[in-house]
Amino acid sequence: MIDRRIRGPLALETRIERWPLTRPFHITGYVWNTTDVLCVCLEQDGHIGRGEASGVYYRGESPATMLEQLEALRPEIERGISRDVLRTLLPSGGARNALDCALWDLEAHLEGRPVWQIAGLDEPRPLLTTFTCGAGPPEEMAATAHSYLGARALKLKLTGEPDDAARIQAVRAALPEAWLAVDANQGFTPDSLNALMPVLEGAGVSLIEQPFPMAHDAWLDEFVSCIPIAADESVQGLSDMRSLCGRFQVVNIKLDKCGGLTEGLAIAREAREVGLEPMIGNMTGTSLAMAPAFLIGQLCTIVDLDGPVFLRSDRPTPVQYVDGFIRCPAALWGYPDKRGGARTQP
Repeated sequence: MIDRRIRGPLALETRIERWPLTRPFHITGYVWNTTDVLCVCLEQDGHIGRGEASGVYYRGESPATMLEQLEALRPEIERGISRDVLRTLLPSGGARNALDCALWDLEAHLEGRPVWQIAGLDEPRPLLTTFTCGAGPPEEMAATAHSYLGARALKLKLTGEPDDAARIQAVRAALPEAWLAVDANQGFTPDSLNALMPVLEGAGVSLIEQPFPMAHDAWLDEFVSCIPIAADESVQGLSDMRSLCGRFQVVNIKLDKCGGLTEGLAIAREAREVGLEPMIGNMTGTSLAMAPAFLIGQLCTIVDLDGPVFLRSDRPTPVQYVDGFIRCPAALWGYPDKRGGARTQP
């Protein structure tokens, strides 16, 4: 994978967009009614590359703070930039993700070949994805699970509260054959998770994601689980990978956390080398945010790319969900325009 420096002049456009959700989405400590994103466009000679990020909420990121980061670097970006140089200019996070993905997309236009080829990947195939049930009353979570027509894999948001057992049992009763994961978003203690383990095992749960606060990963040293445990908040970038070994079995890659497709690909490949299973996830976002993550999903064992299903509306060319699989159309992101010109902006 060669990192091409895209020489200037480039035109950088940044804008903040608000996408309403169909209903409030609840996880431990947070409730969302909208998905707010930063959209980045890079233009050169009529070719446009695009990227999107919502940021890492628990690190205090927002579209406004990400926009400030990019505007501070506007002169340097517009003179021309490479993906490797970008990793030295910005820390991991949403701002770097949006710009990194825009660089990949622009390069596809300029070189006349898709991003998957530039990245040294096989041609993308549809991927089985999980669909998320936000934390709520058990009967509501079961109804949400039923509403995902064709879903074969589900992820349940838990909170460490007594209702968690009933939530798991209600969803399992609603979809007896579905693959199940649970995600506490750091909401458990060793005692609360130990108390829940018989329910998790009885329901056939296949993955526990980030059960403990990231400051207390050492709790896993004494915790015995027959269900694989995934690191989410505990891994922010490539430099965190080796610290996970012995505590986690799965690493959840999110482009907003690690700062883009460039680092995400490196994490997925490093995960295999250190004996971890790579998983691709998403913060929130439109189909434009899912498309680069979809490419990393080609290297992953577990795929969790359902962000757009919570939106009232999506990009003009959205990802497609069919029979529990996600498919990414060429017209969305990462492919050169077949007419040789620029793809229209969203």
